[in-house]
Amino acid sequence: MRIHNFRELVAWQKAMQLTKEVYLLTNTFPASERYGLISQIQRAVVSIPSNIAEGAGRPTEKELVHFLSFALGSAYELETELLLAGEFGYIDAEQSKQINKEVVEVQKLVYSLMKKFNPSEGN
Repeated sequence: MRIHNFRELVAWQKAMQLTKEVYLLTNTFPASERYGLISQIQRAVVSIPSNIAEGAGRPTEKELVHFLSFALGSAYELETELLLAGEFGYIDAEQSKQINKEVVEVQKLVYSLMKKFNPSEGN
């Protein structure tokens, strides 16, 4: 079963929304983090929908799952970086709670897609 339109995937849609929110959030970080944490966070968040889309365009389910695993890894990287941003005081507790909830939702959606196309995944 090949995915022809990645735009229909809820995981991709949620990852795109998360990307917009994270970019807005990082705009509030200190300028001194432009080439540090901001850059890392933005690369990680952009990687999530990008890898979902790239995987959806691949000809085999094995390749799709491979790219979904990259997306999932980027989502966990993003979660870690956002936790660091909270530790450094760049994100307040309420912002941290809300954005983390959205990151975890994307992680679950990507993982569910992986299981759908590779049922042995996670067993």
